[in-house]
Amino acid sequence: MQSSISLSLSSPSPTARSHARYVVASNCSLVPRSLRFCGLRREVYSLQSSNSSRLAAARPSHKVTASFSSNGAPSTEFDYDLVIIGAGVGGHGAALHAVEKGLKTAIIEGDVIGGTCVNRGCVPSKALLAVSGRMRELQNEHHMKAFGLQVAAAGYDRQAVADHASNLASKIRSNLTNSLKALGVDILTGVGTILGPHKVKYGTDNVITAKDIIIATGSVPMVPKGIEVDGKTVITSDHALKLEFVPDWIAIVGSGYIGLEFSDVYTALGSEVTFVEALDQLMPGFDPEIGKLAQRVLINPRKIDYHTGVFASKITPAKDGKPVTIELVDAKTKELKDTLEVDAALIATGRAPHTKGLGLENINVETQRGFVPVDERMRVIDENGKLVPHLYCIGDANGKMMLAHAASAQGISVVEQVSGKDHVLNHLSIPAACFTHPEISFVGLTEPQAREKAEKEGFEISVAKTSFKANTKALAENEGEGLAKLIYRPDTGEILGVHIFGLHAADLIHEASNAIAMGSRIQDIKYAVHAHPTLSEVLDELFKSAKVKPNVSSPVGEAVAV
Repeated sequence: MQSSISLSLSSPSPTARSHARYVVASNCSLVPRSLRFCGLRREVYSLQSSNSSRLAAARPSHKVTASFSSNGAPSTEFDYDLVIIGAGVGGHGAALHAVEKGLKTAIIEGDVIGGTCVNRGCVPSKALLAVSGRMRELQNEHHMKAFGLQVAAAGYDRQAVADHASNLASKIRSNLTNSLKALGVDILTGVGTILGPHKVKYGTDNVITAKDIIIATGSVPMVPKGIEVDGKTVITSDHALKLEFVPDWIAIVGSGYIGLEFSDVYTALGSEVTFVEALDQLMPGFDPEIGKLAQRVLINPRKIDYHTGVFASKITPAKDGKPVTIELVDAKTKELKDTLEVDAALIATGRAPHTKGLGLENINVETQRGFVPVDERMRVIDENGKLVPHLYCIGDANGKMMLAHAASAQGISVVEQVSGKDHVLNHLSIPAACFTHPEISFVGLTEPQAREKAEKEGFEISVAKTSFKANTKALAENEGEGLAKLIYRPDTGEILGVHIFGLHAADLIHEASNAIAMGSRIQDIKYAVHAHPTLSEVLDELFKSAKVKPNVSSPVGEAVAV
């Protein structure tokens, strides 16, 4: 099979799409074998012979080359077409797409391939959560009896659990490294620093040039002032993932994704948990209705208590036989309210951008709370509000959406741009998930956000809901506790948000996120067929229950007799 395909295309146009997976049909049209969607747009890609000459005449010629077996050849002016600083999930995704586009690419990493997600984040945490899920099920005697099963007392080997997480991270890190090497991406070891336009230093004194540069340096755990982290009794998620010990009582500061997931792990392994939350409610980032249901299932029945509306103003590690002490102050008045004494404290107050030492001062860029300012196309903005040519920033370092898959999507979007095709990523189409038991997932707007938007822009919203209790597969699994919620415009059928709490919610959300990404309307997708009995029918029933006004046209509905 031919390893590379070269196409001469007119520069940026709706037809200048991914050129590496096309087959030529007998009618001289160019049809993609597969499509990769990375935003709101839904496009049909075809290059008809009837209009190709017109496009070529209207725009200057632009030649694009894609290679699957080796890295591309750089322009004579630079060492590389693209240099990426940071080899996390975002940098890795950008590098793979760049090679597919025929760009000579290098990736600089000062730590280890895979970044936070693979080594200290979503990958090892999922290994621990896999253990907690099984432990939780085995410990639920009522649940087991419902299946007719009798299980002896469940136990665990702490070191073996920790090894499972560590081994998974090593395996995924190796996979990412091998994929970069196989495609010919140059992996350059050392801390990357921007010296000026098109110029990057890595390591001690290695300097390279590139036509375009992507910053993808990720983030680190954020530790508020007054908190002393010793890595043993006062820890961040980086330390917790090593599972060096399981405390009898642990305080978790913050009740977002990180805090919730670790509460699931620790309580399954026998710990008591106390949440410390600065806002007036737990799980403040979730849709309020979903948050209340999740609290009833994930918090109230378990060995978890909580303090809301308070800051942990001072945390002192355990020492000389004394426990960890936590001083709690009122979030509004700043008056001391209580002092906790616990065995350990996990700081889960979010993450901070890892942008120090990047050399941003050399290109007149000033960070905002550590984040690199960018526009909607991830182009870096300097302190005068002007775009820095050929410089982009993706992922946690820009703060737009601090999720690994968002970083990858942003990286792919940037590569599309540097390859000659304008692309704007729709962040409202990017899903998020919390891998508790059961899981929480969502995409788009919460109900309060949607109502605020509707009030400002002058339209109505409607809400539809379905329960997992009506789903055959969920009941067969004895997991009927759950809810799916759809927020939409009844006048147009536009999906504004979808929120799911229940079994495998993290997997179910993608039908909704893809619908938003491709601009599908409810009146289109409600006719989709789902296998029975499957959990996917939760979404099927959700979309079918939505009431779109009858005067809204539906291409699918017009062809179906109802």
